[in-house]
Amino acid sequence: MLQRIQTVWIFLAVLGAVFLNITAQDFDILGRYLTINASTVILILFGVLSIFNFKNRKRQILLNTISIIINALLIGLLVYWLLNLSGGIHFPEKGIEPVFPLLSVICLLLANVYIRKDERLVKSVDRLR
Repeated sequence: MLQRIQTVWIFLAVLGAVFLNITAQDFDILGRYLTINASTVILILFGVLSIFNFKNRKRQILLNTISIIINALLIGLLVYWLLNLSGGIHFPEKGIEPVFPLLSVICLLLANVYIRKDERLVKSVDRLR
């Protein structure tokens, strides 16, 4: 069922990955642009797969957990980039990029909580039969 609350949280996490992909087009990490772009595309694909795997809750939790790990690695990479970036008035957008993976992690954690709640509800109904 696509109208569940965890679908909304997963969709917000996918939007966070999309916004990171949009804002991260102008900087270079470790000499490569491909790192951020590839990881955001993977996050978007995992999010869409997780939304449409609503019948298999264990796979949905697994995909969300993998997305949380990728987002945590992205946060570390972006913080490393920000620490090595020369600051000042020339970079007014300094510091916005790590916000999107952080919001995605929070949304995915909330989605996993609601997925586990659904799993417990289904198991409790099966016990009554």
